[in-house]
Amino acid sequence: MSLQSLGLTDDQERVYRYVLRTRPGDPDTAGADLGLPDVRAVLGELRDLGLLDATLAPLPPAAAVDLLVRRRVEHTSRELARLDSAFDVVWELAEEARHGRRVELVERIRDTAQVTHRIRTMPGRVETLNAKPLPRSGVPLRDETALRFRRALADGMACRTLVSTAALDRPEQMAYARHWHDLGDVHRVTPEPFRRLLIVDRRVAFVRLDPARPESDTLQIGQPGIVAALVDLFEGLWTRATDLDHLDLTTVEAQVLRTLSEHSKDENAARELNISLRKYRTHVAGLMTRLGATTRFQAALRAKERGWL
Repeated sequence: MSLQSLGLTDDQERVYRYVLRTRPGDPDTAGADLGLPDVRAVLGELRDLGLLDATLAPLPPAAAVDLLVRRRVEHTSRELARLDSAFDVVWELAEEARHGRRVELVERIRDTAQVTHRIRTMPGRVETLNAKPLPRSGVPLRDETALRFRRALADGMACRTLVSTAALDRPEQMAYARHWHDLGDVHRVTPEPFRRLLIVDRRVAFVRLDPARPESDTLQIGQPGIVAALVDLFEGLWTRATDLDHLDLTTVEAQVLRTLSEHSKDENAARELNISLRKYRTHVAGLMTRLGATTRFQAALRAKERGWL
């Protein structure tokens, strides 16, 4: 097998093999024997590669091949990373063909429906990273967009969603988060402030231009350096956040759970907590969803297993 397959030139391989055989002390002797007038330059290249030391002593064959293989793997990895960016071109070409316009690396989109359309029609989505507020209604959407999202999750698309701790104060919002979490859109909760952000396949990011205005324009970002920085930001928040399955009880949830074991009637429990009967039952339903229980008795058992009672 030729060492040229591991990245050496023909001259470099000839000189390395010669040094292994003869251990010459004089570069000129090596040049004369090999018929290489520029042997000193080749010896310098082998020293730079780590295959020879300053005294022309060669690296042992096993170590030399291991070094060359590792260098080749690193080089191949860099090449693959560059080739991976070719998939960005697929999306750009598809967008240009579909809309008859040039795709900008940072583009301002004024129409919310257009943002939704672009996200939905991106080819080959395999991962989404989402940092967002939860809808106040807490009702999972049943429209075409939601159905498409459910199908994508079922087909194996990876999705992670980051939400604020404050967003889960309402039991209906916890139920909404739990609904998608159980379908495969993994949710984590953070007390840290963040801005609304969606990243698709680590290649394209969507950022609200003015976070304080829900109706504000959106920036679609395809510039690799900016997207990489946003991915790092998301990953940092994600690492410090808490998985939805590992959240502690809120103060209200702890009170509701206690009254469940102390009162046989919801009316009495709601009166003790000074909340409406409807609100109390909403909290109970949220707790049962969180515990994965179908009856209140089962909810009490699972709460005890978790040390909540």
